[in-house]
Amino acid sequence: MTTVRTRVAPSPTGDPHVGTAYIALMNWLFAKKHGGQFILRVEDTDQVRSTPQSERMILEALRWLGLGWDEGPDVGGPHGPYRQSERTALYQEHAAKLEADGHAFKCYCTAQRLDAMRKQQMKAGEPPRYDGRCLTEEGRAQAKAESPDGSFVLRMKVPSEGVCTFKDELRDDPISIEWSKVDMQILMKSDGFPTYHMANVVDDHAMGITHVIRGEEWISSVPKHELLYRYFGWQPPKWAHLPLLRNADKSKLSKRKNPTSILFFQRAGYLPEALINFLGLAAKSASEGDEMTSLAELREDFALTNISLGGPVFDVGKLDWLNARYLRETMDAPQFLSRVREWALNEEYLLPIAEMAQSRVEKLGDLGGLVAMFFQNRLDMDDAKLRDVKIEAEQQRQAYQLALWQFDKLAEWDKPSVEGVLRDTATRLDLKFKFMVRAFFIAITGSPTSVPLFEATVHLGRDIVRERLRHALEILGNPSKKELKSWEELLNRPLPEEA
Repeated sequence: MTTVRTRVAPSPTGDPHVGTAYIALMNWLFAKKHGGQFILRVEDTDQVRSTPQSERMILEALRWLGLGWDEGPDVGGPHGPYRQSERTALYQEHAAKLEADGHAFKCYCTAQRLDAMRKQQMKAGEPPRYDGRCLTEEGRAQAKAESPDGSFVLRMKVPSEGVCTFKDELRDDPISIEWSKVDMQILMKSDGFPTYHMANVVDDHAMGITHVIRGEEWISSVPKHELLYRYFGWQPPKWAHLPLLRNADKSKLSKRKNPTSILFFQRAGYLPEALINFLGLAAKSASEGDEMTSLAELREDFALTNISLGGPVFDVGKLDWLNARYLRETMDAPQFLSRVREWALNEEYLLPIAEMAQSRVEKLGDLGGLVAMFFQNRLDMDDAKLRDVKIEAEQQRQAYQLALWQFDKLAEWDKPSVEGVLRDTATRLDLKFKFMVRAFFIAITGSPTSVPLFEATVHLGRDIVRERLRHALEILGNPSKKELKSWEELLNRPLPEEA
């Protein structure tokens, strides 16, 4: 009997997302339920956005949740390496085989031509799809002559007729997608690195993955993957596409609307067992009694058929309720104190606070009010408190939103980066820096005067700061779609010295 092997394959391009934890949990539960193995693979082929820091945070976050893996970049295993950036020779070897067997072709089309082609297709009401110019030697020669540097990508050949039909383990009826709606996918980029589709299939086969359990947004990609398995002569895994986590309004969970980073929930004082319990409810039948359950119980009762296709709602109120039960029902006072110490009353967290506060107190009794904001999530805030500033309300809203966008993109969360974002924001809005900074003092620390703003912002962490600025925007008035578009243009406009 074949050993069940599942995997989670995060991209280290940002903070660890609760969606990654949700997918990891379902793969972990399925593998352990069937006595199998759970693998962690890092998909870091995006050389521009991937960072070692992001990888480290993802691994630490999953371990904090109690989801260990049998094989991975930090523990090794017989199918390594487990970072895709270290497996490029394998992808290039398989790409060469596809081309030699006539299943793939070089494409020299420029980005400008492809952009114009897609715009024309959309204008004509057609789905954007590569038009096959480089399928022929003549077309390739013409495209190569037009290319300024002769660079090319490798594309997969796709049938123009017929239907791809496949079984999904969560759905009763087979899924059928017409080949005419499947694009000729790029397999290898011009930089020699594979796309997700190429690396994903090669790695899943090489690592013996038996069940691919992932988000439902990948259903439309299954024909491309099935085709690659067929071209290589491999047996495809079984597919199971999970419904996505949703906001209360059923929209896709997004950091623009809610906290989505695992690190936020960790810093905000949620317990890992409560968060795992909450995510695991997506695979727990509503008739199974008490919703408070352990990871071991989730594993014992796990079945893909328990997962509703309606999409689990990420109800923070319910998570709060669960977390409160864990705090009150699963530990005595000494254990509670131990968890508090782990969360924030430890030297690693307290020492930077002491360094910021020492020069601002006259007696130890002054500490409470000064540093309380380091132990809170959302601050007690209202419009009058936020508006104790010398800038216009619209500029204040713009400043918060522009900073939010820029904070999201920061590769490093440190004092120079944070200060740089705020100075950039003041310049774009033509505001005096000291007046604008006061608005951030209030939104982030709860006071117009506090410990040093930049150091406090760094220590609180990107996720808590993001939540406080979002809260401030909610109080002052969330921007409309029209405003967001206008402000994005403002953000993307070159500064005078950049022009």
